[in-house]
Amino acid sequence: MTDAIRIALIDDERLIRESLRALLSLQPDITVIAEYDSGAALLDALPTLDADVLLLDIAMPGMDGLSTAAALRTAGSQRPIVMLTSQGKPGYLRRALDAGAQGFATKDTPGTTLASVIRTVHGGGRYVDPQIAEDAMFAGESPLTDRERQILELFRSGATTAAVARTLGIGEGTVRNYTSSAMTKLGVNGKNTAWTVASELGWI
Repeated sequence: MTDAIRIALIDDERLIRESLRALLSLQPDITVIAEYDSGAALLDALPTLDADVLLLDIAMPGMDGLSTAAALRTAGSQRPIVMLTSQGKPGYLRRALDAGAQGFATKDTPGTTLASVIRTVHGGGRYVDPQIAEDAMFAGESPLTDRERQILELFRSGATTAAVARTLGIGEGTVRNYTSSAMTKLGVNGKNTAWTVASELGWI
């Protein structure tokens, strides 16, 4: 139909894209017009993309969904974004909203509900999965600064203190100070435990 809501799917897993396309094809007012396996591929196609709503996976290798959403806003895109996640980490919700997402749902959301979410954000509304919203309320805001989160993310990738210092252009002592501050805020000993806890909560 000519007035159908046009959807672009962005997920690195082909099976997920196919499943979403099959679910949404059952809706008479929704049509999938494009699929991309990475945030970078979406950004490359953005100038000619004729989609009304973007369904964007959070956990993708390279540029993840949160970084992609932020890049879309920087590029001037005003298309509504629905973030999809297989892990309902409460910290993901705040970061997704900060990145400009209008919707936040889990990948096990029923097809009819997801279709309703799409219609809601297309109409200018917002949607947040109720359970994730409740979890986020009890988890609270992330206590980590941007620099502390950045350093923990680098440690998660296996970087040493020296490598982190080189990457960020700061001294090793400064890296250790930020790391110590992050561990204190999270109530843990050891940088590996720090990034594990922060990751489980979706703060990194």
